[in-house]
This record gives sequence, structure tokens and C-alpha cells, in this order.
Amino acid sequence: MSQDWISREAALQRLGVRPQTLYAYVSRGRVDARPDPDDPRRSLYRAADIGALTDRRARGRKASAVAQSAIAWGEPVLASAITTISDGRLWYRGRDASRLSETETLEAVARLLRGGHGAVLKAMARPDPPTLADGRARLFAALAARAAEEPPARGRAPLALAMEGSALLDVVADAVCGAPGTGPIHDRLAVAWGRPDAADVIRRALVLLADHELNASTFAARVAASTGAGLAAAALAGLCALSGPLHGGMAARVLNLVEESRRIGPRATVEGRLARAAPTPGFGHPLYPEGDPRADALLAACPPTEDLAALLEAVESGTGERANIDFALVAMAEALGLPDDAPFLLFAVARSAGWIAHAVEEGSGGRLIRPRARYVGPAVGG
Repeated sequence: MSQDWISREAALQRLGVRPQTLYAYVSRGRVDARPDPDDPRRSLYRAADIGALTDRRARGRKASAVAQSAIAWGEPVLASAITTISDGRLWYRGRDASRLSETETLEAVARLLRGGHGAVLKAMARPDPPTLADGRARLFAALAARAAEEPPARGRAPLALAMEGSALLDVVADAVCGAPGTGPIHDRLAVAWGRPDAADVIRRALVLLADHELNASTFAARVAASTGAGLAAAALAGLCALSGPLHGGMAARVLNLVEESRRIGPRATVEGRLARAAPTPGFGHPLYPEGDPRADALLAACPPTEDLAALLEAVESGTGERANIDFALVAMAEALGLPDDAPFLLFAVARSAGWIAHAVEEGSGGRLIRPRARYVGPAVGG
């Protein structure tokens, strides 16, 4: 679907109105509509018209209220040409991420996210990864060392940044693998984890995780990039945000859910959490009310083990919430016998491609991201 035209569901979500109101906008000529070429029974709506309406409504609200609502799953706060979530799908520069995962590598998607046209850049020399036993520690150390030495990104030529970004993705992969390597990153990870037969599923996961619009870690990376910091510094900022239990660290919470299910059974686990009004990690997503397409694609490529399939069915039937990418990653690691930290490391390697692309885009804008705080402390002055 062209991004110039969006579905009824997407239009209603952006406007926050009932269908009758949307139809009234169309009848008054405020929103242009046309038949969906894939399904003439449905209509598509001009995205620019919807955007103009939302802008007018936002200007009518107090600026502080608009800014506050944008922080948590709210209205867009900055322009980007990289990734969007529309009509329940994830799109990388207008291409469906789930479809890309069927054939593409992380390296190819990284070039797409950076705005490249598919040309493979000449490999740059890179140091050996740090000699630490833990993949997560090696990754933090490798990015920190590179960030301390690299020059600022602002003012550098686009080709130089593209080459730096390509090399940085290899640095990330080397750190997770524990040794420098060549060839596709998914093959290198599969060999490092002793499961070369899992390479294709790993490839799919990496593509599905490469970017996710303006999530917490990507916003952190863009803030760092807006200061002119280098690409490794921006990626390190993203990695720090990713490590939290509400983001890339969610896999540990999903594993706790799995262990609880194995101990007392999936039905009792769900009933107990409902009785305690406790969340069910790995299920539901505010941006995908009809289900996370990344999870659907990964679970289809790598069906869960019998016990995780039982948990999946119990949660979905008991709560109505569908699995998200965090559950799918844990299920994949369990099914393939990958290390316990594989979900986080896969997330970090893949999302580095997005952080680098966003850092390049943000750095070209010539502005500093510097929001204001709404002060709620003790009275000042007097």
C-alpha cells in the first residue's frame, strides 16, 4: 500500500474519532477517499488530509498537554523517512518487514534503512572484540571503546557515514559472536551458538527486529546523534536503553512466565495473573491491537515447543491478548536450543541497524533534541 493512502482503521486511529465522523469529513471534502485497489469494497484515505486534521486539532490544545501525550505511545514527535507502523503492519521505507524477512539479510535491510540502494560497501578494518566471557559485556565494551575514539558524525560525508555504519554493524556482530568473522551475520551467530542449522530462522528474526519506529532505544540513539556524536556513541545510547526490563530486557520476564507455567501449569498461571491483575509479559502491544505481525512471522517460521504452545493458547484464550515479538523470541530460543541471553543479543544486533540509520538521519538535520520539563516540584522564588 502506498503511504500516501491509508486504511480506514489507520485513519480512525490517527484521528481518534468514530467512523461516522470520518465519513462526515469525507462528505464535507476535508478528507479525500478512493476505493482500495486490492478490495473495492473498502476505501483508502489520503494520509496528508488526515495529518492536516490532526495538526489542526493538536494546535487547539495546550502545548504542554500535546507534548506530554506524545511521550507515551502518543502522537508523532519528529519526522522520519525510515520506518512506520500502519494498518497493523511494520514498514521499512515503504516495504513490509514481514515480507522482507522471508528473503533478505540483516545487512541488506540495514542498507535499506540507511537509504542505500543495495550496493555492498567495501569492508573496513575493525579490531578484535573484547576478551570477555559474556556476550552482553563484550557488546557494551566494544561500543564504548569505539565511541571513545571515533570522530563526531556531524559534518562527515554521507559515504563516509555509510561505510562507518556498515563497519559498526560488523563490530556489533563480532562482539556477540566473540570473534571477528566474515559472511552473513545470521550465519556467524548460528555458528557461534553451535546451531548452524538455525541460521535461516535467526536471519528472519534479525530482519523483523531491525527497526521499530521511534521506540525508547531509538529515541535515545537519536538524542545522542542530535548532539553530533558519532555513530557508535548513538548506538551505545540505544543499547543502554534497550537493556531495561521494559524494552529489550523483557525476555527475562517472559522466561519467568514460562517457568511459572511449567511449575503450576499454563491455565493456573493465566488465572493467577488475572486474579492479581498482574501483566502477562510477552503478550499484547499498544501499536498492534490485532496482533504483532513480527511475532506471527517468527512463530510461523519456528513453531514453539509443546509446553510454550500450551502457554500461548492459554494466554490468548484467557486474556484475549496475542503474542508479541518478546514471546516469539523466547519461544524461538527454546525451540532451537539457543543460549538464554540469545533473545536480548538478537534484539541488540538487529536493532543496531536501526539505531545507525536513525543516527545518520538525525545527524543530517542540524538540530538538537532538547525537550523541556513540566516542573511539578516545590514553588520557586518568593
